[in-house]
Amino acid sequence: MSAPQDSAAPARGPNCFSCKHFAVSWDAALPYSCRLMGFKSRGLPAIEVLRADGVFCRGFAAKGAATPAPPPEPMVGRVPRAAAEDAFEVLDKKPLVARKGRSVWSA
Repeated sequence: MSAPQDSAAPARGPNCFSCKHFAVSWDAALPYSCRLMGFKSRGLPAIEVLRADGVFCRGFAAKGAATPAPPPEPMVGRVPRAAAEDAFEVLDKKPLVARKGRSVWSA
């Protein structure tokens, strides 16, 4: 008689290609790697974990949706607009006292 199976257990193991810890290795002999567990293998890491432990990989984490890059900051020439506006504020100020190469700027 077989042991009762847990109804919450998945019928299939996790898909490594959908895991954020999965990586492709530079090593041709061991092309797949798991960054979470820190190993490289010839087969998919989830299958290697199943072979070694006898249970599905518990470190699976689904990849998040890619977030778009923020829009570029408006530029004035080669300078970001905010920096250019700050520079103009400094240029508008007049020195109060100029003594021996030093200037004291007004508020």
